[in-house]
Amino acid sequence: MAEEIKKQEIKVEIDEQTANGSYSNLALITHSQTEFIIDFIFVQPQNGKAKVKNRIITSPLHAKRILQALQDNIAKYEMRFGQIKNSETSMQEQSKFYN
Repeated sequence: MAEEIKKQEIKVEIDEQTANGSYSNLALITHSQTEFIIDFIFVQPQNGKAKVKNRIITSPLHAKRILQALQDNIAKYEMRFGQIKNSETSMQEQSKFYN
């Protein structure tokens, strides 16, 4: 007899401050053998200051699941609202930050 896999329902709660979120216009990603670290940063355009707003530390498996979920959501977004343009100008602006 095959074992039946039961899906466990998880009730997710969120407090008001977390629900408000924080804005990020840059993310830096680093990794080790066992962890991925994603720093979400807000860069102030006029004065070049940057501040890490949130840091997520996760396993390589979970990082890959996040990537797949993000790719799926971007595909759905673009089907509904049109292609997201990834301009060379914004890439060049970001590279100035690193040099």
